[in-house]
Amino acid sequence: MRARHFGFVAAAIMGALTASAAPRAFAEPDTRRVVTDDVGREVKIPAEVKRIVTLAPNLTETVFALGLGDRLAGDTDYCDTPPEAKSKPHVGNPQNPSLEAIVALHPDLVLATTSINRVATADELERLGIAVYTSNGDTQTVLGMLDSIGRMAELMGAGQHGAEVVEQMRQRLDALHARLADRPAVHVLFVVWEQPLITIGQNTFIADALRWAGAESVVLSKQNWPQLSIEEVVRLQPDYIVFTGGHDGAAATELAELRSRPVWRDLDAVVTGHVVDVSEEAVRPSPGLVDAIEQLAHEVHPEVFSQKSEIQDIESVGAGLKPAPTTGCGRLTPCAR
Repeated sequence: MRARHFGFVAAAIMGALTASAAPRAFAEPDTRRVVTDDVGREVKIPAEVKRIVTLAPNLTETVFALGLGDRLAGDTDYCDTPPEAKSKPHVGNPQNPSLEAIVALHPDLVLATTSINRVATADELERLGIAVYTSNGDTQTVLGMLDSIGRMAELMGAGQHGAEVVEQMRQRLDALHARLADRPAVHVLFVVWEQPLITIGQNTFIADALRWAGAESVVLSKQNWPQLSIEEVVRLQPDYIVFTGGHDGAAATELAELRSRPVWRDLDAVVTGHVVDVSEEAVRPSPGLVDAIEQLAHEVHPEVFSQKSEIQDIESVGAGLKPAPTTGCGRLTPCAR
């Protein structure tokens, strides 16, 4: 016991003497930045981020929108926007990605989100020495989503370009709000899932996106994804029924199918043909959401965005006049039914 103990002490002393006699090697300074992510974690990020792995489709889309697609080392099986995302190495599904696949890609930074990724994934990667920045995917507002994009741009060394991208999207939203501010909000049933029928609650970013498009959900619920019956839809009588998918001819297909169903075919929105199909971007907190908002605004307010209306607005502005307002409620003044 003593000999072993002495041997350990002797080895330590000899090591110290050897170290003091040898030339000293200066440790390289740690150039990593320490940032706090959206869930309060402190994350050490390299000064230059060259390789990125994303763990959710909206994060992949954000990386491309910031012009950083060449730095994307890998993404998930579900990442399909833009099309280039499909050709990247995949690390599995967002809720249970392969840690081995992520490590093998040697990322400087992994982007995760609270809306779909598990805390355990970030914990494991952190233990493996990989920087994981988790964004708040449960944001309740479109502007909150834009702020998150700006922060991620800073992390990846694209702060200035990110600020420009965010500002452009803000300007588009402001322009849309100016066009719709005096228009009554259109009441819509936003269909998240058909069987069972699931829609959106008031505190989701989708509900806020509807408001920017000059619409609001007919369902008032504090649940994020409330389920309702067709009888409840009949009672509410939405002005429009909104599906997502964004495929050519999808709206006409949905309308034809609804007109073949008992009860559904008697809804006012179905009788009048007020069934629209917007891009799947409407359900993603990513840059494409602004495109979806604009698309929905055009669908539910055709009187505002018709070619004749746009020409009249341009002529009014050219003559130094403001477009004639209409009475009613706008995005910031909810309508009473």
